[in-house]
Amino acid sequence: MTAPIATTPRRRSRAGIAALVLIAVGISGLAAANGHLVYVSVTSQPDCVPHAREAGSAAGNVYRAAKSSC
Repeated sequence: MTAPIATTPRRRSRAGIAALVLIAVGISGLAAANGHLVYVSVTSQPDCVPHAREAGSAAGNVYRAAKSSC
């Protein structure tokens, strides 16, 4: 049987700890921003707006909504 190798605990440098903290802050910021976008998209309801062109008119380059919800 072999004896276990004695190891000393590894110490992280200040730069390594700072890098891990910055990564954690960045991931937290991305998660918070995406959560906010999901919250706003679920809770907001856009108002009806008048459309520039009625169905069937062929003149001009003005576009209209594909299907109006108003």
